[in-house]
Amino acid sequence: MAESTYQKSLLFTPEGVRDIYGEDCEKRYKIQNELHATMKLYGFKDIETPAFEFFDIFNRERGTVNSKEMFKFFDQYNNTLVLRPDITPSIARCVAKYYEKEEMQIRLCYTGNTFIHRSGYQGKLVQTTQVGAELMNDDSSDADGEMIAMAIECLIKSGLKEFKVDVGHADLFRGLVQEAGLTVEEISQLKVYMANKNIFAVEDMLEKKEIMPECKALLIQLPDLFGDIETIRYAAERTSNPRALEALDRLKKIYMILKTYGLEEHVTFDLGMLSHYEYYTGIIFKAYTYGTGDAIATGGRYDNLVEQFGKKTPAIGLAFVLDELMSALDSQQVDIGARESDILVLYRSANRERAIEIGNQLRAEKKPVRLMRKNADTPLDKYREYGLRNEVSSILYIDDTGEVTEFDLRENGG
Repeated sequence: MAESTYQKSLLFTPEGVRDIYGEDCEKRYKIQNELHATMKLYGFKDIETPAFEFFDIFNRERGTVNSKEMFKFFDQYNNTLVLRPDITPSIARCVAKYYEKEEMQIRLCYTGNTFIHRSGYQGKLVQTTQVGAELMNDDSSDADGEMIAMAIECLIKSGLKEFKVDVGHADLFRGLVQEAGLTVEEISQLKVYMANKNIFAVEDMLEKKEIMPECKALLIQLPDLFGDIETIRYAAERTSNPRALEALDRLKKIYMILKTYGLEEHVTFDLGMLSHYEYYTGIIFKAYTYGTGDAIATGGRYDNLVEQFGKKTPAIGLAFVLDELMSALDSQQVDIGARESDILVLYRSANRERAIEIGNQLRAEKKPVRLMRKNADTPLDKYREYGLRNEVSSILYIDDTGEVTEFDLRENGG
């Protein structure tokens, strides 16, 4: 390969990752900060975990992703390390380590990248950014309702025009398949059918099994049980399974809590919802909007995960998938208003002291300022063009006499 060709190849990123720059990056940080600020208003405190950890933090036994989906490597002691595919297990490890004696609420929030190998999935990012929160040591339906309410408020503040948060319960499905006496292999296959909303395959599979008619009928209908509070009442009238009834009762309580928040119109119930992560034990929820095919936020209750690291504690969490959220906002043409309004102080070397003085004064007023020494051979129009390209709202030009002239670029379409 010729050297020039090799150098050009270095300008490209590996498959599944990308550069984000300019106004897109400014918009991204504005939304990220808005989500974070809302979580802070709910009393969540920041935590930061490493981008890579020991493999066993995320192994399949803990209910996270498959080994083949992780980016693995070795340290100098031959320990297997992975780029984190999920942040929740890392938070669970930290809580078990640093909050071992705490018995009251623990509220933590974070922003970080996750890395999942997307073999066979064209166009999917392998590095995505999550903004999330975890609420530990509270097993109440109030905690469930508050987390969903916070998720809804975050999405409203992001500027989304339309969205819905679908809410389900992991124990509804588990209670019914337990009653049906399905094997691990059959449950795994049934999950695939239900995730694809393939009711015909679900019906064909269950018709071959000797299952109580009431249980079989509800399992077959489960992928289609989607709607408002009446969906929960409908399902509750068609099962006597204690585990399933308890899950449905929990969903009713959460609905009433969200009514108190005045946010129930943003919620629908999806009784056939299943999660990719096996560690969820209670409610699960996903937020959707038009303009993107995937969930923009996910969350749920995971009461057994932290215990695997040595601390028995209930927990619920949520995570916004920032990349999907930004895609939706762009598709819906939401005005994020992230353009900067920098002031460019343009000066000759003889006026350096005056330029620095002006720059310091404006920065003390919280105004962003760029200092640039003017080249004698470069006409002023070139600096105006530069400002228009680079989010400069005005130019303060200090000429050779020391006089300051302001050029407002916004009047010229800037």
